[in-house]
Amino acid sequence: MSDLEHTGPSRPTPSRQVVEACQRGDMSAFHELFDIYGGRVHSIARAFSGDESVAKDITQRDFLKLFTCLAQFRRDADFATWLYRIVVNECLDERRKRKRFIFLERLMDVPHPSAKASPEKQMLRMQITDEVQAAIAKIQPKLRLPILLRYVEGLSYEEIAAALGCSKGTVASRLNRGHKLLAEKLAHLRHTLEEMQ
Repeated sequence: MSDLEHTGPSRPTPSRQVVEACQRGDMSAFHELFDIYGGRVHSIARAFSGDESVAKDITQRDFLKLFTCLAQFRRDADFATWLYRIVVNECLDERRKRKRFIFLERLMDVPHPSAKASPEKQMLRMQITDEVQAAIAKIQPKLRLPILLRYVEGLSYEEIAAALGCSKGTVASRLNRGHKLLAEKLAHLRHTLEEMQ
């Protein structure tokens, strides 16, 4: 038998030796773990998100997290259960981020009231716009710049990374932190924004 232990016809799991080798930093053993679980993690992420590119991102983040957290794995636990807990947490984090992203997009693109709109709706739009601008102005510059480049200028992650001289991963991280801060600061506008739709 190879380094896999079979618990059933369709569920190979890594042997203790493979896990221990990964914990020692053996990259070939880590690649073996990816071969065993990569497809399943991706399938869960794709089913959860409904988006192939998001599923790839979640899978990549899962295995990066697995690589950095593997030392914490207790060998008396079930490895698959431990890994799937990481997958589930990453999927839930992604859902929270997407909710913040959608909310922020709606805030940055407040619908213009029609010519027949009441003065109250016109005032609401001005109020939301002012509050969004004030909230953005209060976050630290390294988070503010990616927000402005993404939502005001409409740049892609690659373009923002080039403009700021950093990696796409750094851009994603800063946007995520910016989303979180702004979602907290502007949460009180959710109901108002819904009334504008």
